[in-house]
Amino acid sequence: MMYWDGGGWAWMTFMPLLWILLIGLVVWTVVRLTQSPSSRDVDADRRRTPEETPEEILDRRFASGEIDAATYTEARRKLADHRPRSR
Repeated sequence: MMYWDGGGWAWMTFMPLLWILLIGLVVWTVVRLTQSPSSRDVDADRRRTPEETPEEILDRRFASGEIDAATYTEARRKLADHRPRSR
C-alpha cells in the first residue's frame, strides 16, 4: 500500500483559518442584508448632493421653464420678505 503523509500538518493549520473566513463572510453578509436600505441610502445621498437653498430651487425652476417670469418675481419677493434680517 502507498501512503501519502506529506500535507497533514498544512491542512490542520489551513482548515481553522478557512472556517474563520467562511463564518466571517456569512456574518458580514447577514449584517449587510439586514441593514435597512434607507439608512444606507440617505447617508450616501447627504454626502453626494448638497442642500439647495429655496432661491436656487426657484432659479432652477425658472431657468428650466417650469414657472413664468411673474411667478418667479413674486416668489423671489416672498422669499426675501421671509428671510431673517442680519444684525
